[in-house]
Amino acid sequence: MRFGIGCVAVALMAGMPISAASAREPAVPAVTVTIEADHPGAKIDRHIFGQFAEHLGTGIYGGVWVGKDSPIPNVRGIRSDVVAALKAIKVPDVRWPGGCFADEYHWRNGVGPHRRSTVNANWGGAIEPDTFGTDEYMDFLHQIGSEAYVSVNVGSGTLEEASDWMAYMTADQRSSAGADRAANGHAEPYTVNYVGLGNESWGCGGNMRPQYYTDLLKRFARFTRNYNPAQQGDTNPSAMQRIAVGPTDDDTSYTEGVMEAWSKRDWSWSIEGLSLHSYTVPHWPPSLPSVGFGEDDYASILQTTLKMDARIARHAAIMDKYDPDKKVALVVDEWGVWLAENPGSPKGFLQQQNSLRDAIVAALNFNIFARHADRVRMANIAQMINVLQSVILTDGPKMLLTPTYYVHQMYLPFQDATFVPVKFDAGEYRHGAIVLPKVDAVAVKATDGKLYLSLVNLDPAAGATVRVTLPQGRFGKAAGQVLTAPNVNSVNTFDQPNTVAPRPIAGKVAGGVMTIDLPAKSIAMIALER
Repeated sequence: MRFGIGCVAVALMAGMPISAASAREPAVPAVTVTIEADHPGAKIDRHIFGQFAEHLGTGIYGGVWVGKDSPIPNVRGIRSDVVAALKAIKVPDVRWPGGCFADEYHWRNGVGPHRRSTVNANWGGAIEPDTFGTDEYMDFLHQIGSEAYVSVNVGSGTLEEASDWMAYMTADQRSSAGADRAANGHAEPYTVNYVGLGNESWGCGGNMRPQYYTDLLKRFARFTRNYNPAQQGDTNPSAMQRIAVGPTDDDTSYTEGVMEAWSKRDWSWSIEGLSLHSYTVPHWPPSLPSVGFGEDDYASILQTTLKMDARIARHAAIMDKYDPDKKVALVVDEWGVWLAENPGSPKGFLQQQNSLRDAIVAALNFNIFARHADRVRMANIAQMINVLQSVILTDGPKMLLTPTYYVHQMYLPFQDATFVPVKFDAGEYRHGAIVLPKVDAVAVKATDGKLYLSLVNLDPAAGATVRVTLPQGRFGKAAGQVLTAPNVNSVNTFDQPNTVAPRPIAGKVAGGVMTIDLPAKSIAMIALER
């Protein structure tokens, strides 16, 4: 079936606050939520809102880099509109240069005045000009106010190459590596906050057995040193964190292998993170369309993405066995909806549209990460621009913000907030044999001192009245933003860029209870103020 537009469109076009009542949706029993502010949980690390930029399709060339001589406004070749949009959502880190590309990337091709072009064998056989290399990446991070997460080449590279790259980025000018960097325009050492020791070594990164990878891991963790004086010392909060290749989906072999090796480590090596790659793909290869889909696809996608909760719990339990103090973070550094490529787009460029459904997927995953904040302390959506579940799409000089971008914007209060438990009766959304929770809820105490409540209505047809029992104390205001649209398959286009965009929403507070009418197929972020 396909979705009708319904009366929500009228409220959207009017720019008015949207509620289930104003949309005249069928009455349903209220969803009850209780905020348990007396039992705060873990800190929600801002790095769960990280981005991922691979040399893939137009993710870098056209998305980030246009060149210094481009008529598109830029600073040193990096497009200014993209920089402004990313600064606005306070991107904490950007993982680069891949992805599968990282394990065939040789960094020397991308530094200095003479670049060496190569063939991008992983993604469409495109020519990789290497005009966007290490120094351009660091400039980009500086412009958007973000941190470096560099993936070194373990698959086809050497330990010496990885070590030399780290020296180029972090050594001072007493060394030849530091002098080379200075000659290329950057005298001071770069700050490298995170280094990924390979990518998908169980697959495109070399098809390695866990035992073989862990032997390599020990050497790379030892010798890919950070020489920046500002990052030295084991207790230095700015010290670089090393992230090992971990599991894919439900396969626990790498989780067991890497964590067992880590538990038996000596003084000479360690890691601070273990990666998890898990995409929302109901069936492989990805074949579901990103536009014009119906409720069958919608329900299937949501059912698939909600598996992330049990998946994280499964791997976290293994990590707890070897690391009960939770010293090693679970880093979900590739996640998101992977759909069929746009018809007519270059094969292997992984271009797809981004709909309200994908925004709901993003919100559900952020809520899951928040619930597991004691172990999940970093995550990177795939990918940042023009590839898979992008936050930005570009076409020449044109740029638009996707529904997923607006979820990142709405969730800004979650960055470094404290998790606050909630109890709630989720209700049910049913479609055929699929039964899902109707509403999802997460609360946090943000760094501004306010309580924020995320509410996600999965039901595509029916709104929900939500009654929230507030913590003790006087709360007089409940207001924020809601993201919804005429259909779950609604998208933003260059001709109509505001079809899916946040609108104001408010609840009523009386007698210690906040009541709010949540539209169908929506995400709301509510600030509760005293």
